[in-house]
Amino acid sequence: MTHDQLKWKILSTEYLIKRKWLTARRDTVQLPDGRINEEYYILEYPDWVNVIAVTKDGEFVMERQYRHGAGEVCCELPCGVLEDGESPLDGAKRELLEETGYGNGSWVKLMTISENPDCMTNRVHCYLATEVERIASPELDATEDLEVILMSRDEVKAILADNKILNAQMVAPLYRYFYLNL
Repeated sequence: MTHDQLKWKILSTEYLIKRKWLTARRDTVQLPDGRINEEYYILEYPDWVNVIAVTKDGEFVMERQYRHGAGEVCCELPCGVLEDGESPLDGAKRELLEETGYGNGSWVKLMTISENPDCMTNRVHCYLATEVERIASPELDATEDLEVILMSRDEVKAILADNKILNAQMVAPLYRYFYLNL
């Protein structure tokens, strides 16, 4: 089968909820073999960004915050949602500065991933920023409550190896970073 022959045909769509941060829909789809699935659920999210930020001294800029879905305090990369019309690079720079106060440096895109292409529409744009420096105080959104922490390369590798970073969209770029020996 060709690429196009594998695609499902959307017969109808019903939106169940439409909010800024979450849109859920129920699609009725026809599979390539003709079968009909009347209840296929899709979550529409805006694209996200995350940043592996390394200071001039070789320390990783990380965050620690409570994540209600998991019910745990998590160690994470700086991350966030792209604003309407914002490029992924501009969004990554904005999120790093807003959440941590760090900026400048050299930037390169590591990868773009999908958290769950089966049922989620968004992409996660992952960046590496090296030689960053503290240039401002964090300016957190009203719903953000996080602690900025600096970690050595060995500390980040250890928490990654010990499965202490729960968010898959952060694990993937970190493993890529260490695999490529950047």
